[in-house]
Amino acid sequence: MSLDLNAIKAKLNQLNKTDEKRNNLWKPEPGKQRIRIVPYVHRKENPFLEMYFHYDIAKRSMLSPITFGNADPVVEFAEKLKKTGDKDEWIMGRKIEPKMRTYVPVIVRGKESEGPKFWGFGKTIYAELLSIISDPDYGDITDLMNGRDIDVEFTPAEGGGYPKTSIRVKPNTSPATEDKAVAKAIMNQAKITDIFPEPTYEELENALKEWMNPEGADSDVTTTEKPATAKADSKTEPATEKKADVSAAFDDLFNS
Repeated sequence: MSLDLNAIKAKLNQLNKTDEKRNNLWKPEPGKQRIRIVPYVHRKENPFLEMYFHYDIAKRSMLSPITFGNADPVVEFAEKLKKTGDKDEWIMGRKIEPKMRTYVPVIVRGKESEGPKFWGFGKTIYAELLSIISDPDYGDITDLMNGRDIDVEFTPAEGGGYPKTSIRVKPNTSPATEDKAVAKAIMNQAKITDIFPEPTYEELENALKEWMNPEGADSDVTTTEKPATAKADSKTEPATEKKADVSAAFDDLFNS
């Protein structure tokens, strides 16, 4: 039996892409770090990249095409669920809606030779950064010549709490770098879509179908189902109706 060289090459390519993605992203480590937000050279007027992701319909996060103003079958299905008038289906619709995360290219102080990386954060940090930039006392902190560094402090979750990230903009302006190699790396930075490629409509359709009908789901239900009783019927019947309602919305989406 000969080796499937195409499959091996495809796996190697997948691993390389995973490493490339990891190398182009930055997450703050516990404690304090200093960074500098730099312009996103592929859209110089605004370095803040608002990205929408699906976290609940696949084994991995998937970028939603609504990020770029394109159609998304999961969003369409979620909207149908929220209009059925059923509270649980409305909750399900909200659950599978894409969630926003903002990315911005940064240089990590002390690691400038690694080039720019993308830092992703939620709405709280995003709002704080926008507030700072809109303050005339700070101005454009991303300016390559007269911008400002930022101290980022990350505290991991403890005792069942949540992790905390705080930022503090440095008072003095400074160049982003005086190293020509680093400046060249900034100008040759990756595109965000190289790290998070946009899936096709069909890929998201398939992910949604698998989420709705996971492999082996029917057999699991059959083997774990208990003999019906009058009390059990009153509890299980609404669930059966709900599954039918969701399936109808699902069929309507893909057959329309």
